[in-house]
Amino acid sequence: MVTKTPFDTVVAELALVEKYRSLAHLSRNNTPMPSVETLSEIVEMLRQVLFPGYYGESDLTQDNLKYYIGAKLDRAYHLLAEEIKRGQCFSCTITNEAECRHCETTSKEKAAKFIVRLPEVRRLLATDVEAAYEGDPAATSHGETIYCYPSIYAMTNFRIAHELQVLEVPLIPRIITEIAHSKTGIDLHPGAQIGEKFFMDHGTGIVVGGTSIIGKGVKLYQGVTLGAKSFPLDEHGNPIKGVPRHPIVEDNVVIYAGATVLGRITIGHDAMIGGNTWVTQDVAPGAKVLNPK
Repeated sequence: MVTKTPFDTVVAELALVEKYRSLAHLSRNNTPMPSVETLSEIVEMLRQVLFPGYYGESDLTQDNLKYYIGAKLDRAYHLLAEEIKRGQCFSCTITNEAECRHCETTSKEKAAKFIVRLPEVRRLLATDVEAAYEGDPAATSHGETIYCYPSIYAMTNFRIAHELQVLEVPLIPRIITEIAHSKTGIDLHPGAQIGEKFFMDHGTGIVVGGTSIIGKGVKLYQGVTLGAKSFPLDEHGNPIKGVPRHPIVEDNVVIYAGATVLGRITIGHDAMIGGNTWVTQDVAPGAKVLNPK
């Protein structure tokens, strides 16, 4: 005779996942959730490819660099294809395994398309490195910004994640930006559009919302928020997803520490937003917004 323990009732109650359906994820077609550990490994391999010698092997030469990059990309591709498949299965509603075979094919296609975009990712990151070097008088070299600055670390994750977002890969882009968020305190949504030569000085506490559009040569200081002022609701009172609700920041704008910029407004090119300001209306090109004395 099996004696029941006090835990049996607890186990039975917690196993009733239908009561709290959003808090439980049951594997579909024996496909597990994406792995944060594996995605971290992939991003670090890509960081080693994008900044060879700074990350990973430090004794690279021109003779072995091509083979090094090729080996890293081959492994990154195969790992990423599997993680994309897991992400697609996480968001998929198909329960018939025979009907879900296309996920494996499309995941490989998207992983390959992503790899092809890496030269452009590196080009953009090179402009971010230049912006960090030019924008911080304390920077002694481009290499220092690559190896030490949280801005470059977070932007590397962001630019990788954004490419995957453009390819409509579910879940994984957000995991990748949250890896950087947890390490640097910089919260960049992968859906944001960020132009060349973007620099976040110090960086801690910066938040950039998912429908933000940022032009070229923009500089943000710590604690800046590009957020939403309000959330439109449907007839049932639920937030409407995907509508533009974050700021448009045009070229060469500087936003100083602690400023909060909210709503679908436009900050005109070459404008300057002072520290600890609250901005909810358009700002003209070249204007300065300061706290009243």
